[in-house]
Amino acid sequence: MRIIGGKYRGKKLISPASDKVRPTSDKAREAMFNILRSRLGNDFGSHRLLDVFAGSGAFGCEALSQGFAGVGLVDIATTDLLKNTALFVAEKSRIEIFKGDAATIAPRGEKFDVMFMDAPYNQGLTQKALLNMRGWLCAKALCLIEVRKDEDCPLPSEYQQMDERRYGLAKVIVAEFVG
Repeated sequence: MRIIGGKYRGKKLISPASDKVRPTSDKAREAMFNILRSRLGNDFGSHRLLDVFAGSGAFGCEALSQGFAGVGLVDIATTDLLKNTALFVAEKSRIEIFKGDAATIAPRGEKFDVMFMDAPYNQGLTQKALLNMRGWLCAKALCLIEVRKDEDCPLPSEYQQMDERRYGLAKVIVAEFVG
């Protein structure tokens, strides 16, 4: 695993210790950052990204490298993401780690205007987490929701689907949080 763009392009990340962690592929991550650019412009410096089911923290680290003002990483197991975020010593003040279950963890601090969610596939966790993350998001937050390509994922009414893309085994739903 490596950072694919921005300030830390090429920086190697530590691979997850558990086979239960499934990092988003480099190709899919690159495509998602292209989606973010098309919707937000090239300057991410005024945006804060929430990475839900952060796993290894690769997506959040990528967001830091590509210039996001700050990132929040939510996961029930933080060992892998702590190792990877520790590689970004100069960015420490821009990283917040929230240990807990994405379906129940209470909001803390500032809200986020971009969210990436990549729940374990086919376990029914995405909808539960989307409902809980309502308190974490700003109005009109842009959301990238990754599920397995054949997984049915009806969005709660507070999320309006704008687009859908497929990358290998993954399907990415682009949505807006309408509150």
